[in-house]
Amino acid sequence: MEVKIVKESDTVTAFIKGDIDHHTAKDIRETIDTYVQEKQPKLLNLDFSGVQFMDSSGIGLIMGRYRVMQMLNGSIKVINIPVHIKRLIKLSGLLGLGVVEEGAV
Repeated sequence: MEVKIVKESDTVTAFIKGDIDHHTAKDIRETIDTYVQEKQPKLLNLDFSGVQFMDSSGIGLIMGRYRVMQMLNGSIKVINIPVHIKRLIKLSGLLGLGVVEEGAV
């Protein structure tokens, strides 16, 4: 698992690489939250282009970052979602929150 974070203006993008499961979700969450709390962006992008596997811990990761960004009066988008993860995101109900990149699922 690797997380690379890039800040451009009021946007922070977290590029997640590897698996998101119960073993890795905590470290990913802590890395992103620490950065977001410090920089206070208006938009957090979670770039899933490098995610190879995701279980329900990934849904929890997205939901938790959604809540963090709401508390900061910001928003979140999940972008560049691999085909094999799109179905899980559809089934999770995340589409109703508007956090998934348009046309991605």
